[in-house]
Amino acid sequence: MSESKDRPEGRLEGRIAVITGASRGIGAAVAERFAAEGAQLILIARTVGALEELDDAIRAQGGRQPVLVPHDLRDFDGLDRLGASLHERYGKLDILIGNAGILGPLTPVGHIAPDIWQEVMDVNVTANYRLIRSLDPLLRLSDAGRAVFVTSGASSGLKAYWGPYAVSKAALEALVRTYAAEITKTNVKANLLSPGPIRTMMRAAAFPGEDPKTLRSPGEIAELFVALAEPACARNGEVVEAR
Repeated sequence: MSESKDRPEGRLEGRIAVITGASRGIGAAVAERFAAEGAQLILIARTVGALEELDDAIRAQGGRQPVLVPHDLRDFDGLDRLGASLHERYGKLDILIGNAGILGPLTPVGHIAPDIWQEVMDVNVTANYRLIRSLDPLLRLSDAGRAVFVTSGASSGLKAYWGPYAVSKAALEALVRTYAAEITKTNVKANLLSPGPIRTMMRAAAFPGEDPKTLRSPGEIAELFVALAEPACARNGEVVEAR
């Protein structure tokens, strides 16, 4: 379906947004909400089929046709090329949503294989550093660049057996807060969002005995992402908790 000409202007009208981990869960819900608010989306995920399904859903609801980028975030050179491609096509970036993440094994720290540890760090931390490195110049070209990264209460490191995930989220928070301190005199704002217990595949893997019906759906927290991504947002360097 083509974009509706009489669709009311949304809070993200015409703003260009990159969303990682966009094919399912929180990423897909945020993508649909951003599209409903008028954003032009660049959706990144590994699963081509799921991206195509999301594309169909967005266009069926009258949203702008998104740009689909099937990509493994561990291909760091590809993230560098992403920045160059976006600059050539749009000349700027308004919104970056760093949502992609993996859980890793829930096991004693001493039992974690080095390659598994590295994979969690690569996806949850290093990929976001590479995204900032690649896309910060484009965010600075926006009149109101906004970056939001998904963290977790596990970052406190108080849960046994959550080593790789907890350490990666603690590192992500330090990374984003450092970045936020560096951009205080620019038009860019960077924050973290901690969703809490949400009905996702990752949550089900971490808590297999939990009844998913007792949890909020990803769509129920999408408004928080809009609030942190819109030009009116004045927050910077904060960890925002979904309540």
